[in-house]
Amino acid sequence: MFDARARRLLARPLDRAAAALDVPGVTPDRLTVLGLVLGLASAGAAALGWWAAAVLLWWASRLADGLDGPLARRRGGRDAGAGGFLDITADFTVYGATVVGVAVGSSAALGDGPLWPFLLVLLAYYVNGAAFLAFSSIAERTGRTIDDGRSLSFLGGLAEGVETVVVHTLWLLLPFWAPQIAVVWAAVVGVSAAHRVVGGYRALR
Repeated sequence: MFDARARRLLARPLDRAAAALDVPGVTPDRLTVLGLVLGLASAGAAALGWWAAAVLLWWASRLADGLDGPLARRRGGRDAGAGGFLDITADFTVYGATVVGVAVGSSAALGDGPLWPFLLVLLAYYVNGAAFLAFSSIAERTGRTIDDGRSLSFLGGLAEGVETVVVHTLWLLLPFWAPQIAVVWAAVVGVSAAHRVVGGYRALR
């Protein structure tokens, strides 16, 4: 919902940071992999109940994820297809791992707390991801792509990248409230998934 606005606000700072990183040893794909490793480390820290470390690793992961695109554009978008594929795969891996890590860590913190809210989030992520990835693939094949500067054709929705970063941060800052946050977030992502399914079907008719 806020992704377009956030991209406009962050474009110049990220471009300046990408310019500083534009040296031979740093590549967009390496930044993507760094974001993946940091994200998995954040999930592991959450599972162990190391919440402060998990928050810091999560934000470092998202910063690396935000810099790979600007750096790729500075270099003329070389290997955009492979880079875009790696980026979206890394994002899905980190998001899913974080849900699992928070589920394990918060359950332990609450003394055998409930896991079903996090299962609902994973289900909602699955449907949401399937809808927009299927739309992107079919839209490309049928010439109905949505070009907003990203590698894939994204259908807008209530739950996008900015909202995901914020909610995952809340989980890590408030682990004792994580199950309640998960229930609300699963509902939001579910609504977004339904919107993408309906919108994508109509756009491709």
